[in-house]
Amino acid sequence: MGELPGVCALGEVVHLWQRDVRDDERCGCGAPFSACRFWQLVGERAFGGWHRVDVYRVLALKEAVERTRHIPRLAGSRLPDDLRGLVEEYAGYYRAIYTAAAEVSGATVVVDSSKHSALAHCLRWAPDIDLRVAHVVRDARGVAYSWTKTVGRPETDGADTMTRYAPGRSALLWNAHNAAFGLLARRGVPVLRVRYEQLVGAPVDELRRLAAFTGVDLSGADLGFVTGTYADLRVGHSAAGNPMRFEVGRIPLRHDDTWMAALPPGQRRLVGAVCAPLLRAYGYPLRATGTAGTGVATTPGDPR
Repeated sequence: MGELPGVCALGEVVHLWQRDVRDDERCGCGAPFSACRFWQLVGERAFGGWHRVDVYRVLALKEAVERTRHIPRLAGSRLPDDLRGLVEEYAGYYRAIYTAAAEVSGATVVVDSSKHSALAHCLRWAPDIDLRVAHVVRDARGVAYSWTKTVGRPETDGADTMTRYAPGRSALLWNAHNAAFGLLARRGVPVLRVRYEQLVGAPVDELRRLAAFTGVDLSGADLGFVTGTYADLRVGHSAAGNPMRFEVGRIPLRHDDTWMAALPPGQRRLVGAVCAPLLRAYGYPLRATGTAGTGVATTPGDPR
């Protein structure tokens, strides 16, 4: 979405405080956070400079309010008295960054690709944030397999790898976060569900849907950077996120269904059983068959 006019993609801002402000990891542009002109301008506009931000206060607030276990309290019709001030303070840091990033970039929409459902529930209580959530879902078994892989984090120059989870734990997290985004929609926050398989299968159509959802007007030329098989990406300023944020130029698009052959059958059945209700709700078959590379998942009686 960061390639669309009037849109500024910030990466996963939820990790900015520790990984960038404190640890000075690399921005998506390749420069250390402290040397990235975009983020330094954002810091100046938002706080008078990043040195004025008490990172440990932000992380303490995160621990106090932005955890999955707090969602039942955050999702109520009113905030409990002991949470209200903390949530408002925590959300205020994000509001300051979003506002400053929009001013620096000239964008009307900023995209925070943080995946923490509890953060979205906190931001719901910031009245001056026009919060809209693009809820991207993928088959839980594909997600579980992805989390078992060892993937380096380029921003640490090989010193660290991405978090890994066992399939059982992945299944529980998949359920919890996806259910939390569904709850957010029931609380009146605009939520647009995007299936990974649809996005890679028909990226132009899905980007049009996302643009309409966020109020971005497109002309025919605005989507010229993407086709059904590739996307041409420019250098961006994502603060944190998937290592692919460092890739620029022509990026091939393909449906990754490696999990169908690589995830052991027992683990595949376990994840499928734990996640069955939401898999069914999102239109995924409960019994996945086929081989990697087919792009097909079928269940008995399913005409697909």
